[in-house]
Amino acid sequence: MTRLERWDLKARILKLAELKATGSPAELADRLDISVRSVKRYVSEIRCDGYEIRYCPVRRTYVTEKDFV
Repeated sequence: MTRLERWDLKARILKLAELKATGSPAELADRLDISVRSVKRYVSEIRCDGYEIRYCPVRRTYVTEKDFV
C-alpha cells in the first residue's frame, strides 16, 4: 500500500468519525475492505497525528474530540 493510499484511508476514517458513522471496528473494516487489526492500527496512527479519536460504546462508533461530551 502506498503512502497516498494510507493517508486516504486515515482521512476517510477521520471523516466518518466526525460524522459518527464508522460503526463498530468490524463494520468499518468491512466497509474499507481491510482487517479489524488494520482499523485499530490506523486509528492509533490518527491519534499519533494529533487528532482526538476514540470508540464510543454507547453510539457504537468512533467519535472525534468535539463529540466526547
